[in-house]
Amino acid sequence: EGWIEFYDSFKDMFEFFCKNTTIHGTIRLVCSGSNRMKTAFWTLLLLASFGMLYWQFALMFSQYWAYPVVLTMSMHSEPKMFPAITICNLDPYRFELVSEHLVQLDRMAEESITFLYGINTSARLFHMNDGNIHFKDLSSMGNLSRSSFKLSQNFSLLRTTDLRSGKKHSSVGFRLCNATGGSCFYKTYSSGMDAILEWYRFHYMNIMSQLPVIINISDHEEQIEDMVYSCQYDGEPCRPSDYVHFHHPVFGSCYTFNSKGTDPFWTATKPGIPYGLSLILRAEQKDHIPLLSTVAGVKVMIHNHNQTPFLEHEGFDIRPGIATTIGIQQDEVNRLGGNYGKCTTNGDDVDVKLLYNNSYTLQACLHSCFQHIMVQKCGCGYYYYPLPPGAEYCDYNKQPAWGHCFYQLYNRLRNHHLNCFDQCPKPCRENLYKVSAGTAKWPSAKSQDWVRQALRHQNGYNSTSNRKDIAKVTIFYQQLNYKSVNESPLLSENLLLSSMGSQWSLWFGSSVLSVVEMFELLIDTLVLSLLFCYQRLRSKKTLR
Repeated sequence: EGWIEFYDSFKDMFEFFCKNTTIHGTIRLVCSGSNRMKTAFWTLLLLASFGMLYWQFALMFSQYWAYPVVLTMSMHSEPKMFPAITICNLDPYRFELVSEHLVQLDRMAEESITFLYGINTSARLFHMNDGNIHFKDLSSMGNLSRSSFKLSQNFSLLRTTDLRSGKKHSSVGFRLCNATGGSCFYKTYSSGMDAILEWYRFHYMNIMSQLPVIINISDHEEQIEDMVYSCQYDGEPCRPSDYVHFHHPVFGSCYTFNSKGTDPFWTATKPGIPYGLSLILRAEQKDHIPLLSTVAGVKVMIHNHNQTPFLEHEGFDIRPGIATTIGIQQDEVNRLGGNYGKCTTNGDDVDVKLLYNNSYTLQACLHSCFQHIMVQKCGCGYYYYPLPPGAEYCDYNKQPAWGHCFYQLYNRLRNHHLNCFDQCPKPCRENLYKVSAGTAKWPSAKSQDWVRQALRHQNGYNSTSNRKDIAKVTIFYQQLNYKSVNESPLLSENLLLSSMGSQWSLWFGSSVLSVVEMFELLIDTLVLSLLFCYQRLRSKKTLR
């Protein structure tokens, strides 16, 4: 009795509620009891208000459970770490272990170009009799016997024609078949140059698969002094500990400056050209593998620390005989993740096992995912990507149909038909670098003599090619201000409750206590119903 108010009937309970509740409009149901038209009008009005209220609630919850986000942008200005810079000489080496196969491949390429275009390229392109071609000797690694590898003649370049819209179109490509030969297709290109380059790379991967995986190729190339004639950051000379060296099968010898991003030496405290990284680079064109690298100059990529540089997807080329200034501006992106979007903090929650030793990136995950599928479907790994444990690189002497399998898988990846894009989320936190570049001839006609003499005295530079084999590049922060783009929930729990309260006040002009009053009415109705049922049962029992 201390908790429940007892009423003689439901009518008394309802009248008490309508007269004492804080919900607007309910008292009119009682006061207008003598006028049925008004009572019906206010009843319909209250029911319509309840309907509109809960319709608005449904819209709010549907929007909330969609987990939309809003982007907020803020500007920050503070000293920050200089990004990692990777440079490559675009000059891949011929290794002694596979040199005979590479020479044979050059002859096959010469014959194919002659067959397709009637051009004799041996003297100008391949330099078969040029004594300046260097072969990298790996004999110091132990007994590395030459393999019994043989270049396949089953992938000859052909010219094909087809009719499209009544017009005759010509393309160049090579034929690929599965293991049984029952399924074949032509890997064709409208540009003969692209077809020749892809055909050459296909054979090149098979040749390079003969090198033992345990060999660290980067340990057998030239020192950084042979590529970088001068290196200064913030006016101070670079140190030997400021770079790491690795080999890229297409872009040649590569060096990454400030790869870890932990040395205070690389902290940027001022913006501008004098406080950036200034490099004088050798951009000599040795023509080691001319159909593998057709660009002369230096490849440069600006990226995050502890990140594998994927030079085939990003970066830009520096021309020889040119001074290039590159201004960078940093943007920081922070994603929410969870219900608001798919992202990963460090890659530990990703199903794909990364094959790279650096931090998680989307490209590293996609390459690792593709390599795992490649090993599973084709029985071997793609030469340009690291291998999973126990796998080997593809060789058409051992896996004749791997090319057919690879190009089909790659097309599926490019068309998003593989599940790699579903398994590889974006990083939750990411630094993006915007670049703007300017160029000028360097050295000038009047200064090239003394610049060449200075380089010859300090670095053993002995070229007389008039600016054709050196380049200068300066990379700097345009400003230390950086833009931070953060995702935040469009409708958080607090905002949802606030919106619900606003709607409740709009339709009924009441508060949270009014909701408590409605719950109290429901409890009183339930208790009163139980009491009435108990009284009826007891009265029937007494009559019996």
